Amino acid sequence: MPVISIIGCRMFEDEIVHILENDHEIEKIIVVKNEDCSGIMRKMMEAGIPHKMLPLEEIPEKQEGKGLTLVIYVLELALHAIPENLKKTVYSQVEIMAPLSDGILLFYGLCGNVLGKIEEDFKALGCKICILKEENGEIVDDCIGAVLGGRGRYLEVLKSCKGVGTFFRTPMWAANWREMIRTAGLSKDPDDIKMSKFVFYYAGYKRVARINTGLAYEKEFEACVREFSALFDFEITDLEGTTKLVESCYTKTKTSVIESSARKTSFPASTSCNEAGN
Repeated sequence: MPVISIIGCRMFEDEIVHILENDHEIEKIIVVKNEDCSGIMRKMMEAGIPHKMLPLEEIPEKQEGKGLTLVIYVLELALHAIPENLKKTVYSQVEIMAPLSDGILLFYGLCGNVLGKIEEDFKALGCKICILKEENGEIVDDCIGAVLGGRGRYLEVLKSCKGVGTFFRTPMWAANWREMIRTAGLSKDPDDIKMSKFVFYYAGYKRVARINTGLAYEKEFEACVREFSALFDFEITDLEGTTKLVESCYTKTKTSVIESSARKTSFPASTSCNEAGN
């Protein structure tokens, strides 16, 4: 039974649920129980996606069989505050999950350039490690770059801002803006609106870009963006997002893992046939 583990930042909750909801070849889904899994669990239940939740120490070892199992391991947003902590944590979790998996797909980008060599660093593992990439093989910059479709589109959007400081808001960014502003070091207390407005003013922020990813798992997306805009007197602009990049990365990882699993089981099967023929 091939096992793919998805290790990802909470910012990618919606995209992960989207994949789970639309891949009907998945036989079993296990969510690793931790302090950061409640959001994705809620969305999976609302979408009617069958799953189990287990503590990390109870995740089963790989088993024989044809069905595909996905293990979902969501990590905290605050890791981005210190890039080296992010790298240390992600690398540590890959090492833990690798013996339990045939492949691992990381829902992360370069994220301060600390994850750019992770595939190379784990090349010797007996488990395929993949990270979100564009069609040209380049790792995406971050969660915003991923849902905009890649670096080219990201740069195009940044240029269109013409130097005006702009907050990019996906549904998850909008729902968690206070936590993300704090972890990004923009404000020690996002609830202190007066101080935050002062910081944003001198940093040149004047606009919030609402990115429509086509996913509706965060029910209060529009309200959260409007609240943010009203609190800080920001203009709202709209951008079209896409799930194609993450879908493509998942499909490639899944195909590679299934093909590799099939090759591993084909030799014993053919030997058995030969023995039966003799």
